[in-house]
Amino acid sequence: MVDYLIFLAISTALFALFALGLNLQWGFTGLINFGHIAFMTLGAYTTVLLSLKGVPLLISAVAGAIVAALLGLVIGFATLRLREDYLSIVTIGTGELIRLVVNNQELPVGDTWISGAFGVQSYPIPLSTEPNLFVRLVMIGLLTLLTAVAFFTLWRWIRITQISRTTDLGKRTTSKQEFISRLGVGILLAALAAAIYISGVIGLYNYNPKAGLMLVLLLVLALVYWRLEILVRSPWGRILKAIREDEEIPKALGKNVFWYKLQSLMLGGAIAGIAGAFFAWQLGAIYPDNFQPQITFDTWIMVILGGSGNNVGTILGAVIFFAYDALTREVLPRIVTLDEARLGAFRIMVIGLILMVLMIWRPQGILGKKEELTLGK
Repeated sequence: MVDYLIFLAISTALFALFALGLNLQWGFTGLINFGHIAFMTLGAYTTVLLSLKGVPLLISAVAGAIVAALLGLVIGFATLRLREDYLSIVTIGTGELIRLVVNNQELPVGDTWISGAFGVQSYPIPLSTEPNLFVRLVMIGLLTLLTAVAFFTLWRWIRITQISRTTDLGKRTTSKQEFISRLGVGILLAALAAAIYISGVIGLYNYNPKAGLMLVLLLVLALVYWRLEILVRSPWGRILKAIREDEEIPKALGKNVFWYKLQSLMLGGAIAGIAGAFFAWQLGAIYPDNFQPQITFDTWIMVILGGSGNNVGTILGAVIFFAYDALTREVLPRIVTLDEARLGAFRIMVIGLILMVLMIWRPQGILGKKEELTLGK
């Protein structure tokens, strides 16, 4: 059970990080990106191939993020001056193009060239060797600190809404609804954080390399979330929101809309490139078929489910998605008597039904704001 919880924590944090990049592009800037997997593919392969050449893992991951950002630069220069639908067409084509190129070309794996269709295996993974007791205790201390910060952030996030509810009598009903929703989400995320903490402490003390990878990933996710929250509340982030709503207004104020869109596309791509490095490290061996377009659309589900334009909502969407995935894998076979192939199709049908109900009940997502909704444009 501990190993399974660590696996779920890695998967959830990994796709939460990946979805944060998409949320920056779509939720805050209004860029329709249906090929987000392209950035992850470049990040994963760049990191792995460089590490097999002897480049340190940190530098390899940074290089993967830079290459993914450069892809955003190329896509941006090609499409951002056109209408939004051209961006969506180009990105989904780019995602498949990169996957097919990797599949059909030879790759420099170590000192030899190997066909990409055979995949890449046996590459270095962070913290794969067991550290001594002191280092393990330091890692447990970092996990404890990270969990304490998460609990404090959740408490403050809920407390802000409670204060506004008691002081702003004019919007009492709306604030009360938001307080209740935040309280429910906070309890869910706190329970998840507690489960991850307990399994992480056990996995780090009786050292499991996956527990070490989970700790590094959670630290990176926390850092990216923290910096994104600062960015989207800064003047830069407010300009992105203005572009999302009506780009003619920031143009009239003298802002270079194209440059801001390009920055958003590149930064979101860099975040996806970092997620690609962790995706490769989690799998232990990567193949072109690991980077199917379905991953992009699963990520769109997470962003829409949690609420686009809300970083906490994006993380919540990833939590709900993987909780649903894990529960249905365990529970549905006991309820529905279907073979494995039909059961998989039935699970997809159920999540589609959930999304349709959500779009009717809360089209802005669980934590999204209706006044910032851009799906109706």
